[in-house]
Amino acid sequence: MALLVSAMIVCYAHRASLAVAAPFVIKDLGLSLTAMGVLLSAFSWSYSFMQLPAGWIVDRFGVRSAYAWGYVIWSLAFILTGFARGILLLVCLRVLLGIGQAVAFPASARAVANWFQDRERGTVTAGYLAGVRLGAALISGVGAYFLTNFSWQVLFLTVGAVSLLWLLPWEWFLRGLEAPGSSAPSKHSVPPRSSSASGVTSVLNRNVLGIFLGFFAYDYAWFVYLNWLPGYLVIERKFTPREMGIYSSIPYLAMLAIIMLSGIVSDFMVRRGLPEVRVRRTMIMIGLSVGCLVVPAGLVESRMAAVWLLTVALCGLGIASPNTWTLTQAVCPRETVGRVSGIQNFGGNLGGILAPWLTGYIAQATQSFALALSLTGAILVGGISAYAMLIRSPREHRGSS
Repeated sequence: MALLVSAMIVCYAHRASLAVAAPFVIKDLGLSLTAMGVLLSAFSWSYSFMQLPAGWIVDRFGVRSAYAWGYVIWSLAFILTGFARGILLLVCLRVLLGIGQAVAFPASARAVANWFQDRERGTVTAGYLAGVRLGAALISGVGAYFLTNFSWQVLFLTVGAVSLLWLLPWEWFLRGLEAPGSSAPSKHSVPPRSSSASGVTSVLNRNVLGIFLGFFAYDYAWFVYLNWLPGYLVIERKFTPREMGIYSSIPYLAMLAIIMLSGIVSDFMVRRGLPEVRVRRTMIMIGLSVGCLVVPAGLVESRMAAVWLLTVALCGLGIASPNTWTLTQAVCPRETVGRVSGIQNFGGNLGGILAPWLTGYIAQATQSFALALSLTGAILVGGISAYAMLIRSPREHRGSS
């Protein structure tokens, strides 16, 4: 669990670094907001379309090897970003970063399915998802230091080089937990749940469609935050770099705590005998509803009121976050978790392609982020509808037939 959490910290520190540096890259390279939106979305071009292959690779070759190779690829792309001097090379490196990071969520989901009990997976999933937010929060603070005292290039070179150290404990520990070149769980694994559903059937039913559409909405909102929160605070709310480092970290730290609490509470309700699918679906819907506070955040005059509304809205996404992944594990046979998680993340990262570009385009066209944040709220309402109308447990399916 510690390795999954630390990997996600690094993953999202790398992913969010360009967003933190965006105001300085814009100035250094003379970019428009629309051009920066395209650059920020370039990561998701490859990341989203690599989800299905990445899920297959994890199921076929195992968590240990797939994660390690992906980590190496994305770390090298991140380090090379420090040497880039033009937008074309930056776009190519962001695409390569997306290829490497595509393995992270399918591998993490498969690791949870292999090595943890059903009643534990909400807490474990919440742990590595908290790592996501901790990584985004840490890079805001670390980035503010480097941007104030050095440059955005030094930020990429230093953080990228240090993060390669994670590979040493990963290779050492997983060597004993998973046989090399094998996707089969070791003797330490949790026995698989019995299921008569085939892999093909599991990825074509309404549950997977609901997961796909609902996670598109969740990730659209998440990528608006991840890619534009620092820039929004500096460009529209006129925060200084130091203030940006503080107030773009606070929402992620608050979200981190909520994610852990959500995972623990949902696991507790499942242990108490409540239907797992219903528990996790309800938590997601509540969280996305709170996330709609992003709309008034873009409309209020006070910049501190905007920060606190954005923080509460992001905490709403935190309520949903661990349950979006554990819901997938609850409705799918274990042998298909990697592939279905890939489908889920593909849907989410279609939102990741649209959110950075469309937010930047709307902000450029209207000279304000208010309309872009309102659109984010509308998309979240669509996600709530997808989870409510399409996701059903096997028992609910039988009851309605």
